[in-house]
Order: sequence, then structure tokens, then C-alpha cells
Amino acid sequence: MIFVGILTNLKKEARVVGFDDAPFRKGIDHETLVVGTIYRGGQFMDGVISTHVKVDGHDATRKISEIVVRTKFYPQLQAILLDGIAVGGFNVIDIWQLHEKTKLPIIVVIRDYPDYEKIEAALVKIGMRSKINLLRKAGEPEPVDEIFIQCAGCSQQEADKIVRLTSTHSHIPEPLRAAHLIAGGVTRGESKGRA
Repeated sequence: MIFVGILTNLKKEARVVGFDDAPFRKGIDHETLVVGTIYRGGQFMDGVISTHVKVDGHDATRKISEIVVRTKFYPQLQAILLDGIAVGGFNVIDIWQLHEKTKLPIIVVIRDYPDYEKIEAALVKIGMRSKINLLRKAGEPEPVDEIFIQCAGCSQQEADKIVRLTSTHSHIPEPLRAAHLIAGGVTRGESKGRA
């Protein structure tokens, strides 16, 4: 599917929101925190929003769409960035449904190309075969510099432009880096690892 012109008037300080989930204890925690940071381009953080999703659940798409459309920044938002297509383990986000519910372009940022064979085998093993369709529905990850992206509601070229605009200190967009640091810091008392 081709989309043209959605982000054609993109400015340097375009508002976007980036989401990442917090660390959780497998087999112990039933929910995990998901943090969204609202940025103007890749320079200024304007706000933080958050929600909780079930670990390995089915509520991530709904929960994220709800906090996006409720935030006071919603009228100015031009895109949603996701750090991977799942939060809380295998709580897979339906990026096309998220686009439909928020009316915003969705861009999934992936550091390394996914091993789909291994992921799909794990989903089958834990009785979550239905989530394989959501992974496939998102489309093939495409390279942008040293990362990969998937998108819904915008063209690959428009998604590239958003990623480059918001990536000021590394190949990972600042809204995702900040969301990662905040989610880890709030949950563990100190942030660890990289976004």
C-alpha cells in the first residue's frame, strides 16, 4: 500500500511520540509499564505519557491508542514511533489498527533484523500462534542507515524522513531513547542498557 503526502509539510520541530516498555520479571509480573515521550523533532521533550499493558497480553494496541488520543498533545502529533512491534514480551501491536484508531502514521524502529523463524517457533510453543499474523501484517522491515523500520499510514520515504529528523544523538530516534531511559529508571530505580 502506498501513501503520499501525509508528512509532506514536516517541519524540524514536528511533534511525535515514541513508546518503549519497562523491564519486567518473567513469570512474576502480570503487567508492565509503557512510556511515551512527546518530542518536537529530536531536540525538545514536551511531555511524558504512560499506561500499563499485560505481559504477553492482547491489549497493547488499545492501551496505546487510548493514551495517544487522550493526551493534550494529540492535535499536534504527526507520528507515533514504537521501539519494536511488541511490548511486555509478546503483547504484539497491530500497527494498522493503531494507525486507524489514532489517524497517525506508525513507525516501528528495530535495531537488528528479526529472526522471524525463531520468533514464530516461540509463539507456537507458548500457544500464541495467532500473533504470527500480526507480525506478518506489519510487513517486511526496511533498512534506514543502521536500523530497520516498518510503517503503517505513511510511505517508506516519509517514515525515513521522520526517523532521520528525530535521530539526533544516534541512529535511534530521541523519543524512543528517552522513553527507554524513563521506563527503566522508574521501574528499576536506574536506567540500564540501550534503547
